Amino acid sequence: MGIVYKTNAELEKMRAANQVVCSVLDAIEEMIRPGITTQDISDLADGLVEKNKVIPAFLNYGTPPFPSVVCVSVNDVIVHGIPSAQHTLVEGDIVGVDFGVAKEGYYGDSARTFAVGKIDPEAQRLLDVTKNSLEAAIRQCVVGKRIRDIGRAVQEVVEGAGFSVVRDFVGHGIGRRMHEEPPVPNYVGTGNNPRLRAGMVLAIEPMVNVGEPDVSVDDDRWTARTKDGTLSAHFEHSIAIRDEGPWVLSRVSGRPE
Repeated sequence: MGIVYKTNAELEKMRAANQVVCSVLDAIEEMIRPGITTQDISDLADGLVEKNKVIPAFLNYGTPPFPSVVCVSVNDVIVHGIPSAQHTLVEGDIVGVDFGVAKEGYYGDSARTFAVGKIDPEAQRLLDVTKNSLEAAIRQCVVGKRIRDIGRAVQEVVEGAGFSVVRDFVGHGIGRRMHEEPPVPNYVGTGNNPRLRAGMVLAIEPMVNVGEPDVSVDDDRWTARTKDGTLSAHFEHSIAIRDEGPWVLSRVSGRPE
């Protein structure tokens, strides 16, 4: 299936789904502190899924089925971390939380990386650079640009700061399915390079490592770590391409920063 362009009515439904995602990530951000477990984060998200009467996008997704409503990735875990009651957050950790839902047949998807208490300056710089790379990408989400412009924006910010862009995982189109065309690399790729048109919706998600970009996956076949054990951060927004400019569906203001 090729790129699916959304009508204004469909974009409004996607906005509603993404605003649920945003509210859940806001609630998780408020609870992040030393002493909680990654399962506590999952439990909060699970309760809010039920409260909002939405369908969790990640639970039972893939092979083997993902066992939680939320991905919780601590320190050297890049993405797809599985929550555990045995994993307690401690001062100085960073924790990436990736969350998605379906509402009225349309998906929302967003991720943020949080500091646990006081973190060291290099970890804070990693979070700042990763977030800034996403904002640079969002500013490229205008009619007439191309997918490769998005990847270039991320790569220039990240590599300019001395960090590396993960290449094993990329962003994606999103709509009635969690993962649609086109792939959205966080670097200048060599694949298809479609022009951005009104009605496209992209989930852009830079994953940035302090060290090398290489990835290893745990025996659970989900947890993806930096191969060299360095820290990794992950931020994501779902963005609609419109004639009047990018609409950040998973942000309350809807505007680029």
